[in-house]
Amino acid sequence: VQLQASGGGLVQAGGSLRLSCAASGLTFSYYAMGWFRQAPGKEREFVAAINWSGGGRVYSDSVKGRFTISRDNAKNTVYLQMNSLNAEDTAVYYCAAKRGTAARTETPRYDYWGQGTQVTVSS
Repeated sequence: VQLQASGGGLVQAGGSLRLSCAASGLTFSYYAMGWFRQAPGKEREFVAAINWSGGGRVYSDSVKGRFTISRDNAKNTVYLQMNSLNAEDTAVYYCAAKRGTAARTETPRYDYWGQGTQVTVSS
């Protein structure tokens, strides 16, 4: 199984980025997908998750209303649209896949992880 995250970069505060995560080696529609992030010196934290169909989504309080998670099962890809970015969003962002169809927030529930993509927001 491979999860390839992309789309990170340097953006000014208030700007937007769209992350993508392409999955291979698994039956994508059998998995819920999640995005997590880890800032320097901090633990990895949950950002957003989406169930197998895209009909169920959950967000952390810190990104609710600014970030949107979506998926395209035909392309085996999950996305994270990030708007109104601020310096506190600076982190390495990881996508993850969880067997089973329900979206979850807990890190240990996820079975596969991507390599991460750096997002840096300048203030």
